[in-house]
Amino acid sequence: MYYNGYPRYVSAAEKREKALKRIEKFKKKNVNLSPVILQNNTIASSWWGKAWNKNLESYADYSNRIGRGRIYVRSNMVIDLQINKNKINGLVQGTAASPYSVQILIDPLNRQIWQNILKECQGKIEELDELLEGKFPKLLAEIFTKQRTGLFPAPKEISFYCSCPDSAYMCKHVAAVLYGVGARLDIYPALFFELRDVNMSDLITEVIQSKTSELIKKASKKGKRVIDDKNLSVIFGIELETDKKKAQKKVSKKLKE
Repeated sequence: MYYNGYPRYVSAAEKREKALKRIEKFKKKNVNLSPVILQNNTIASSWWGKAWNKNLESYADYSNRIGRGRIYVRSNMVIDLQINKNKINGLVQGTAASPYSVQILIDPLNRQIWQNILKECQGKIEELDELLEGKFPKLLAEIFTKQRTGLFPAPKEISFYCSCPDSAYMCKHVAAVLYGVGARLDIYPALFFELRDVNMSDLITEVIQSKTSELIKKASKKGKRVIDDKNLSVIFGIELETDKKKAQKKVSKKLKE
């Protein structure tokens, strides 16, 4: 609707409300829909989500373009987001009646870089142990977020396509999906490792072995073996679970809560 030749102002809250109704409509046609739903203007709150977004914003190639997607993701316009090995698929509602289809390809993490990261983490039991407590040591954060030698992808490792007519290098729909990944990592950070095609368990084998040995010794003193699976299977706030279907189920369950 227009007033005096200008479109009627629509508040952020109204946009979010309309988006939620649209999502419910699409869910009737696709029960596997996995939208990015934000409760406020905060796109990501966990270390992994923030680090993903910060990495993208740190590159000059993206810094002037990616901001176009903030309003869209904050307005719940990313109505579907699927993260798989080296691939991200999204549906973003734009001005057209039908949502635009976005596909983003992420190169697998260079194997030599991964081996170097594993080597740097060797012997850092105290830092890795802090991860089991939900903390993120500065030393490991520095190792993981180094440009070109860390875990996070550089622009040259990212390619994308959007079905919208926008001829810009990075349209707002692609930018919204990239930000949506940061929001999704808040819910299930393990998807990051699947996206980059590396085995998270390689990183924490040392600390798990150390923890297991410690717990077995304590259990032996008590005359019985009691090992808390959560202490052995949880790191970075993620379960040692690489099964994609189970991961997506957890995401869906979180979204319904």
